[in-house]
Amino acid sequence: MLPITQIADQLGIAQEHLLPYGRHKAKISLEALEGRQENQGRLVVVTGITPTPAGEGKTTTSVGLTQGFGKLGRKAVVTLREPTLGPIFGIKGGGTGGGLARVVPEDEINIHFTGDAHAVASAHNLLAALVDNAVFRGQVPGFHPTGIQWSRVTDASDRSLRSIVTGLGGSNNSPLRETRFDIVSASEIMAILALAADPEDLRNRLSRIVVGFTDSGEPVSVEDLGVVGSLMTLLRDTTMPNMVQTLEGQPSLIHAGPFGNIAHGCSSIIGDKLALSYSDFVITEAGFGSDLGFEKFMHIKTRQSGLNPRAAVLVASVRALKWHGGANRRDLATPNPEAVTAGGSNLVHHIGIVKGFGLPCVVAINRFGTDSPEELDAVRAIAMEAGADAAVEADGFARGGDGMTDLAQAVVEATENIPNVTYAYSLDDSVEQKVLGLARQVYHADTVTWSAEARRSLRRFEAQGWGDLPICMAKTHLSTSHDPTRRGSPSDYAFPIADIRASVGAGFLYALAGRIETLPGLPTRPRAMDMDVSPEGEVIGLS
Repeated sequence: MLPITQIADQLGIAQEHLLPYGRHKAKISLEALEGRQENQGRLVVVTGITPTPAGEGKTTTSVGLTQGFGKLGRKAVVTLREPTLGPIFGIKGGGTGGGLARVVPEDEINIHFTGDAHAVASAHNLLAALVDNAVFRGQVPGFHPTGIQWSRVTDASDRSLRSIVTGLGGSNNSPLRETRFDIVSASEIMAILALAADPEDLRNRLSRIVVGFTDSGEPVSVEDLGVVGSLMTLLRDTTMPNMVQTLEGQPSLIHAGPFGNIAHGCSSIIGDKLALSYSDFVITEAGFGSDLGFEKFMHIKTRQSGLNPRAAVLVASVRALKWHGGANRRDLATPNPEAVTAGGSNLVHHIGIVKGFGLPCVVAINRFGTDSPEELDAVRAIAMEAGADAAVEADGFARGGDGMTDLAQAVVEATENIPNVTYAYSLDDSVEQKVLGLARQVYHADTVTWSAEARRSLRRFEAQGWGDLPICMAKTHLSTSHDPTRRGSPSDYAFPIADIRASVGAGFLYALAGRIETLPGLPTRPRAMDMDVSPEGEVIGLS
């Protein structure tokens, strides 16, 4: 690894703007943005088809593509979300890429990093304590335990905390109420950090957080409680992006970490703006498939930031298409071109989502060692017939940047022109029209059903004037529908909204489709069982 000062020198970031955390990572002061030309680089968003439970390599592709640009002599930066400990110790392991396409130091990035996620969790849970205290002491007239809507968070995948009762043990421990824990990545404060333009915007957004409602239906905000200063104290350094590097020495900014299925799934606006001010190409990843992180990237992040991408890279894999074609997980390594073709409807669906927003779509076929030439040809043919601008094999895992130059060149060509971006809904549409627009254009449903609870919440939110906010849909990542068992490209079904919540500080309404958990559980064999520290002090088992 190169010293982080040398990585900053590559971009032209002055040493005075670095706050080093050891030799290989640093925060970058926001003063580095002063006087810089905005949007001098081309923004490229990396998304994917519907993954298998193990994922299909979007981070590996994002990092490898950045390394591929390096091989072409282009100045590129990859902007990523901070990995979260729940999946790291649960089903997925480390979140820094794989093989020869990784960001490093991966043990430090995956475990604690610069403390941003811990700061978010601390601020979130401090606010929960302050809310309970305000109710306990009657500081807000009419604000009682039944009106509290602010939960607590943890960074562990712990299903036992999904539904709990707090305040047991007598009146001195009140308020007695039912509540829950969410994963830190689903915290509204994490979303706010990712969407904030600067520290002042962070403060304003935190002030607007709604923590509950009074008996008369009036919202209670952080501003009403008078505690935004304490939250800013904990979050003071979190607005500064974190710089690390790829295995081949390209800069990477890792900042904020909202989930893609139960939050908006994108790294920070500040990180993208900083990268765009210093580089030719910025590669940013949106969580899960294009029906989740990419859709929210377009409807939420680009609208709030004004940063429109030049193109999208859609990551597909032979094994995922076989999965969608009906193959069993244990058979995904066995050549089966027929299953690839049968599962091609999922790739076609996702290409349609990307093209529906007006963006060029470059399909990256992420190679695995078990892929056969016939299967790779089948994926390429499906992609091009569906209207992809290019379909290129991506071999970053095995070959690093050398295996990604063809993809990088295809992206250069796809980003030559500024696209005419379109959306699935207008912000002036009603909330029901917005959800229906998503259901039809993105999820291929024909109708939307609303639970009685969701309709009650919707009426309350519209009465408060929040109907002009965009929608952040929380749904399964294992299907383009709400049902994780429906592979391929389901269509002509009813899309169910079970509940809707208001994230006023983040600036969106948070709808829950079907049964979606905001706190993951652990699998039968968690990745935690394979992790340890070697006698030399190195973390093992992350990948």
